[in-house]
Amino acid sequence: MNTVITAFILSLGLAASAAAQDDNAAPSSSGTQEERDAVADMMRRDDPDAREDEELSSEPGSIVVLRGLDKVTARTRDFEIAIGETAQFGALAITAQYCRKRPPEETPETYAFLQIRDRRTDGFGVDTQGEQVFSGWMFASRPAQNPLEHPVYDVWVLDCRA
Repeated sequence: MNTVITAFILSLGLAASAAAQDDNAAPSSSGTQEERDAVADMMRRDDPDAREDEELSSEPGSIVVLRGLDKVTARTRDFEIAIGETAQFGALAITAQYCRKRPPEETPETYAFLQIRDRRTDGFGVDTQGEQVFSGWMFASRPAQNPLEHPVYDVWVLDCRA
């Protein structure tokens, strides 16, 4: 009986965190240049380092460097994604929306806003819509703070380049 109650409480907690992650989803990267610029402006306003009436000491990057781990094969792969572009890692489609790296004279931190979809196929190898499994900020210095929760893959931020 205790096991059933514990499982029920855990499932409620997981459902609440999944719902909160879905609520934080940013608009899709597809669309006109004006729409992409609007998304970029929104990301700058939501930048974790942004403070009112204070100029940021660094510029947003144009390429985010990620590392992916396939938990089944225990293999890692480093890959770069241009901002606004989508890269494939296994069954994941990863879209980088924004990244920034603090200058060396400040406390080191690199962070990126990522949207990750788990691609699905229809049984004949044709991709279908899939499911969004992550949408939010990832921090290089604290990968466990806002991790991708996936049974097969782990993805984390390494760097942000201009």
